[in-house]
Amino acid sequence: MNTSMQEYQNWLALTAGNAQEQEELRALESDPAELEDRFYRELSFGTAGMRGVLGLGSNRMNRYTVGRVTLALAALVKEHEGGAGRGVAIGYDSRNFSQEFARETALILASQGVKAYLFDSLRPVPVLSFTVRHLHCLAGVVITASHNPSKYNGYKVYWEDGGQLPPDRAAVITGRLSGIGYGDARPMDEAEAREKGLLVTIPPEVDDAYIAAVKKLAVNPELTREMGRTLKIVYTPLHGSGNLPVRRVLREIGVENVFVVPEQELPDGNFPTVRVPNPEEKDAFNLAVAMQKKLGADLCVGTDPDCDRVGVACLTESGEVRLLTGNQIGCVLLHYILSQKKALGTLPGNAAAVKSIVSTEMARAICQDFDTELFDVLTGFKFIAEKIQQFEETGSNTFEFGFEESYGFLSGTDVRDKDGVNAVMLIAEAACFYKKQGMTLVDAIEALYKQYGVFGERTVSITLPGKDGVEKMQKIMRALREAPLTQVGPSRVMRTRDYLMSQPKSDVLYYTLEQGWACVRPSGTEPKIKIYAGAVSDSHEQTDALLEAYVASMRKAMGVD
Repeated sequence: MNTSMQEYQNWLALTAGNAQEQEELRALESDPAELEDRFYRELSFGTAGMRGVLGLGSNRMNRYTVGRVTLALAALVKEHEGGAGRGVAIGYDSRNFSQEFARETALILASQGVKAYLFDSLRPVPVLSFTVRHLHCLAGVVITASHNPSKYNGYKVYWEDGGQLPPDRAAVITGRLSGIGYGDARPMDEAEAREKGLLVTIPPEVDDAYIAAVKKLAVNPELTREMGRTLKIVYTPLHGSGNLPVRRVLREIGVENVFVVPEQELPDGNFPTVRVPNPEEKDAFNLAVAMQKKLGADLCVGTDPDCDRVGVACLTESGEVRLLTGNQIGCVLLHYILSQKKALGTLPGNAAAVKSIVSTEMARAICQDFDTELFDVLTGFKFIAEKIQQFEETGSNTFEFGFEESYGFLSGTDVRDKDGVNAVMLIAEAACFYKKQGMTLVDAIEALYKQYGVFGERTVSITLPGKDGVEKMQKIMRALREAPLTQVGPSRVMRTRDYLMSQPKSDVLYYTLEQGWACVRPSGTEPKIKIYAGAVSDSHEQTDALLEAYVASMRKAMGVD
């Protein structure tokens, strides 16, 4: 009997007595490929937590995989003196089974004597990050799969600094999992957990404190009070958790004309109006853009289900709508923050910004203009959070802004993850600033291109699902290391950085080119390998041509052309 079939038999025994679960498992006997995919491995747990397709099986998100990881987390929390009493804050988004998994997590923690703080309804990821710090919890959990399709869910773990679990602690949880069975978790009865003070509902005062913290990050509050009455914004929460906090913060800073896409306003884990609930994708904005055109709104913004990413679309002078990339949004906000703080005399002498290595190099040119130090970190907002912590502990720098090309932004330190609510507020403020000058955010990015050069970036995701896909990704990375590239498109490779050789380690290869850069890395949370490229020239046409050449050259070198 192969390993997958043996594991399948184990799960049949595990679910004996549950007719619904038995039925789901028995149906797999007529689909050997699906059976193999569900049981050929365990759903991996890493620094981004655990993410997978919903369903029964060791390679799926279900109450058994959630329970097993929660037991490992409880053990880690109890290793720290006073950890059980400080407890774990738990949040969840609008995905299918998010609320059930969050409740299961809370009651399993309670069964281990670990205090669980649970939200009474869905909340954005940044609110959970804030709550961990605000309530002085040792850890936090969010049940979410971010912007993935509706069949996914996930389990993200945070530590006491409010950032995602660092690699060393993630490794402790991974190590403990081998000694925990899928049927070992036994949730405590909810009434008993509440009576013992091991399950506590997070009070609304925490939401108020979070909104107050976000509003403090306004660069020029007078501006939105003055221009907010004239700015028109269409907003879509894409069926997710951003609806209430985003609208609240915009209202409280003085932006009065906010129109929510009605078909996408309410939470719905099936995301019926979009292919994927991802503000990086143009078609996710179809309904918002139609509404924007109808209303003549200045811009539309969209947040993903857990409200940590934000996309922006703007009406141009010709009446067309243009979506900004994550890099463009990041650069507009970075330039706005630094230029306005300098003008107001509030930019500190040791100002710092942080970006991921695969984000635009335009940020470097902007930072140099304002004597701001720019730090590059590995992909994953936890590494930006670690930099913020380092700045605080050493006093070396004052954090002003951090961003990733994948539409994640942060300008404060009370939250240690990308924050869609914070970002929407800043986008509205920047839009007010440019509207006062008769400009849109599209005009703003074009003005930056005139000043710094036309920077462009391209990301290509190649999906390689299943066991064969994992092996293919490993083979690609191995081949690139064994035969180092000397040329990418028309550019020579000036330097290669292999992040397996750095600390912290990451399976990433980065090539500095004569006119830009290229990078390749397998995703840590999805069955994808990603190619990134960046270029700069004097024109959009030249930059686009370079990017096309870089991506085509990388695909060929990887054998995926």
